[in-house]
Amino acid sequence: MIGDWGEFQPLQTPLWLVVFAVVVWGATAWVSYSNWSRRRGVGVAFLELLRFVVMGLILFTLCKPEFLHVAEKENKPEVVILADVSGSMKTRDVVLGASEVVKREDWLKEQLKTNFWESLSGQANVTVQDFGMSVTNAETSIGDGTDIYQALDSQRANRKNLKAILMISDGDWNYGDPPRQAAMKLGAEEVPVFTLTVGSQQAQKDLVLESVNPPKFGLLGEQISIPFKVRSFIAEPIRTQVVLASRRGPSVSIAKPISIPAFGQVSDAIVWAPRELGDYTLTLSLPIWARGKEKELIEDNNAQTFHLSIRTEKLNVLVIESYPRWEYRYLRNALTRDPGVDVSVLLMHPELGPGAGLNYIQKFPETREQLAKFDVVFLGDVGIGEDQLTSEQCDLLRGLVNQQGSGLVFMPGQYGRQISFMEHPLGDLIPVTYDDDKNEDGTFGNWMPSEASFKLSSSGKGHFLTMLASDEGLNEAIWKNLPGFFWCSGVARARPGAQVLATHSSMRTSSGYLPVLAIRPWGNGEVLFMGTDAAWRWRRGVEDTYHYRFWGQVVRWMAHKRKMAQGQGMRLTYSPENPKAGDEVYLQATLLDLSGGESNTTLRAELKEPDGKTRNVEFTAMEGGWGVFQTRLKVDLGGAHAMTIYNPNGGQKLETEINVQKVTLEQLGQPANLQVMREIAERSGGESGGLPDLNKLIGAISLVAENEDELERELLWSNPWWGGLIVFLLAIYWVSRKVLGLI
Repeated sequence: MIGDWGEFQPLQTPLWLVVFAVVVWGATAWVSYSNWSRRRGVGVAFLELLRFVVMGLILFTLCKPEFLHVAEKENKPEVVILADVSGSMKTRDVVLGASEVVKREDWLKEQLKTNFWESLSGQANVTVQDFGMSVTNAETSIGDGTDIYQALDSQRANRKNLKAILMISDGDWNYGDPPRQAAMKLGAEEVPVFTLTVGSQQAQKDLVLESVNPPKFGLLGEQISIPFKVRSFIAEPIRTQVVLASRRGPSVSIAKPISIPAFGQVSDAIVWAPRELGDYTLTLSLPIWARGKEKELIEDNNAQTFHLSIRTEKLNVLVIESYPRWEYRYLRNALTRDPGVDVSVLLMHPELGPGAGLNYIQKFPETREQLAKFDVVFLGDVGIGEDQLTSEQCDLLRGLVNQQGSGLVFMPGQYGRQISFMEHPLGDLIPVTYDDDKNEDGTFGNWMPSEASFKLSSSGKGHFLTMLASDEGLNEAIWKNLPGFFWCSGVARARPGAQVLATHSSMRTSSGYLPVLAIRPWGNGEVLFMGTDAAWRWRRGVEDTYHYRFWGQVVRWMAHKRKMAQGQGMRLTYSPENPKAGDEVYLQATLLDLSGGESNTTLRAELKEPDGKTRNVEFTAMEGGWGVFQTRLKVDLGGAHAMTIYNPNGGQKLETEINVQKVTLEQLGQPANLQVMREIAERSGGESGGLPDLNKLIGAISLVAENEDELERELLWSNPWWGGLIVFLLAIYWVSRKVLGLI
């Protein structure tokens, strides 16, 4: 039956319902005939016939009848060709002949010139569209990243008659949601994605200097550690070197040998001791690898340039000790002779009282203002008690580290006075837990009949604090040959979050070798534990070389954050020190004058971004009364961010620049990601292939791009006109019964 309604579809009705309808209709026929037989007459015959017809229509409706109407679509189907224009497409690894190798993007451009989709034009509207980075601005262009998810999902959302997508790419996605999610959405809507992978599946021979993380500044005379990471895509071990050289500022030229395993990576650091003040532009580079006629494919990823300011700062150090043991005496001499350190000494001798002389103070700083000036505090064999520190003074020390970002060095001694710290919150800062069993009969720690030595841990071998030589191998040899010790602190174990740099050479605890040198971040500051008082013995045969260098590095490392930026009555620290675009930066501003009262309750800043836009930043005051304010902000653009921090109720002001590194998402020389391309095709119901399969994929697309007729179903059982017809017939039936006097 074909007409305006379309073609009638067989009833999709259960057999029991059909039997029920036939039985009821048959019963209705019998009742109608019986009524006509009793009453006779034309009117009665009409009514009973109408009853029979209406009941038939009702039973027919219960079987849910449908009509199928076929309508041709007015618009042509759409096919979209997505062409990858991201930076990784500049990789030169597409082999065309015996010796011709071209870039991926050049191969793609040549194919687009041929209009290879011409065979599809008669049956579909074909659109060619570039894709890459989905978020673009003044700094970021379409070629700076690859967001495959957005490229696919935007086609699904914006095109009503989309039939197929052909994506030509190397599959190197590095931004946005996983591409498989968009592929699954397209598959659910029966829109297949056909993928053509461009590029070699093997990485090109290349050495890459992946990252360099220098500090923002360095202090004159400081050993500056510049961490770096090198990756090799060469199938053999490489012995080479990294070279640090200056492009602007005083001359610098330092080399460090490194060994890179085949297809491996190396994380290391080069150490530089500047001898002149100034602003340096430095370049860390790798020599270009070559072997006969072969050489690495990409040469411009072997170097990175950065800026580093060398300045002189006077570091304020406080040393607190009880008895003037040998380590105390030589430490005091080392700090006094260091031109970059201003040392104050509080000698709390149990019998003789406070010490007197050059650099000595007679009592512990009484206020936060007096204590806040110290960048590093050394705690020797002192504790809480009579003629020692009070609980209130320990509270101040804890606040100094936690909020002011100062460094705290624990140097326990043979009397074990630092055990008393464990009953006070200050003890939480110690990187280790003391062993109570080693504090008996008035002595504390471990005495050894023979000399023990330091043993560097894996993390201590390359740490800035333990670098007594610029070469890591030589440094390890120096530590092995340093004069040892006959006493060390009684330690049970390192605390969670602590980093053990050196252990006892042979003594062990239940958790491993006994920690002797350990560090731990706490709040905004750093904490160091030195478990022996025999570092002064390192002077044997070499005088001050290693002893002075070690403690000088400790002081500068612990005070580094407090010297990042300083202005009028204020200083600023932020983390990470070398932020990258997209990072959230934590900033902490500290007012140097803590006596301002109500005028020091608000701190604001104005940030000028590299694109010229400005935004206002509000700081939040931290509890504790240390004049510390903090905030967080996200930096989206690379480049110099000029920041002015000010107190609207006072005269404090600080101007500085935060240099944000631009993140490079696109990497040259990487293999094409065939797995991603195959997954996109599989999850959407399409096909994947390589360069020779282009015509095959076009043929497969032509099969799904035909303009199929659109089927429209007319549900008779839910049609209002059909229901109205039945109600109208019922109305005629009952009115007629009334007219004939049957009611």
